[in-house]
Amino acid sequence: MKIIKDPVHGYVELEDFALALLDSPALQRLRYIRQLGFSYLVYPGANHTRFEHSLGTMYLADITCRKFGLPDEDRMLVDAAALLHDIGHGPFSHASEPLLEEFLHRTHDAINIFVHGETGDILLHHGLDPDELCSLVSGTHPLSGIIHGDLDVDRMDYLLRDAYYTGAPYGTVDAQRLIRNMIRTADGIVLDENGINAAESLLIARTLMRPSVYFHHVSRIGESMFQLAMQEHLRDKKNVAAEGLLHMDDAACIQALRSSANPVARSMIERIYQRRLYKRAIYIGRDQVNTTAFLTGMTLWKNRSLAAAVAEGAGVEPEMVLVDIPPFPSDMSMGVRVKNQHAIVNFDDISPRIRTLNETRREQWRLGVYTLPGQRERVAEVAADVLHIKKPTRQETLF
Repeated sequence: MKIIKDPVHGYVELEDFALALLDSPALQRLRYIRQLGFSYLVYPGANHTRFEHSLGTMYLADITCRKFGLPDEDRMLVDAAALLHDIGHGPFSHASEPLLEEFLHRTHDAINIFVHGETGDILLHHGLDPDELCSLVSGTHPLSGIIHGDLDVDRMDYLLRDAYYTGAPYGTVDAQRLIRNMIRTADGIVLDENGINAAESLLIARTLMRPSVYFHHVSRIGESMFQLAMQEHLRDKKNVAAEGLLHMDDAACIQALRSSANPVARSMIERIYQRRLYKRAIYIGRDQVNTTAFLTGMTLWKNRSLAAAVAEGAGVEPEMVLVDIPPFPSDMSMGVRVKNQHAIVNFDDISPRIRTLNETRREQWRLGVYTLPGQRERVAEVAADVLHIKKPTRQETLF
């Protein structure tokens, strides 16, 4: 048994199996993967890592398992899955997720290829099945809801941790109260009515953290510049090169891009390194987009094609324009049911706030076009035509 002091949860106890996993290369690599990608360009304190998030997720998962009265073998499996659930992340966490999908055709939840060798041996030594753990992380195991669900410990930890390190006062979640009021049944997790306010606070925190942290425009600009650097560096290279790059940590990836043979990749990463970032030429919400074609199915390559068209029209080099069209937010729902004195009812039926929060999320969506400071006016003019952007009404310009 070992004890680690965590700034968010306090003292975290580690059993032998957890300590062995923490010391494995797969988890030690997460010490060098920033939790929030390029949010440190906005919030100087946002340098926390996937390693400490994994530790916090395990801590909350263990509390949940004990609350449910799970046998030790199930509790250990869930704890191990909580520790390992992020080992599939590429450099700068979600900033490299589109690259994982386009080059390697997988997401960070597909950890099968990482749970082998030393990590797999550790699991087997402690009586844990690597394949069962992978199914828990991917969401196909009966206990997956503890880590990936409507009231999951992964989300509880990252909201608390991200708010702590950024200083943003929006990620407040009463994780302990939520867990105390969760009930495991044969049909899934049920929430006692005493936990309704805590559950609503989680939904509110998710909504308020989106524009202020997760989709802050400076973070999006940093991500877009990084993704262009990666695309240019991997241009005409085989997927084995992409696999090697996307398995690096942040520092190794940055160094590879700074020494890239591709001048655009080098330029982009030097700009990020020196914080000489592109600026917003266009930054608009859904009401100014004429077509729904941009709201679904966008990829990095489609964004680059649009950026190239804008750059050609503006008379600038293709790399001087970045088009950022994030996925349109899906509606939040709370699939868990609520138990009161008389019956078990759907959470959505007793919480009117979900409708309001979903409308807020839709209003938060932004399409961005970024370029060098001196090119903004010309790029904005051409981008409005290429992207079929509606001009704001007179009333809209007052805000």
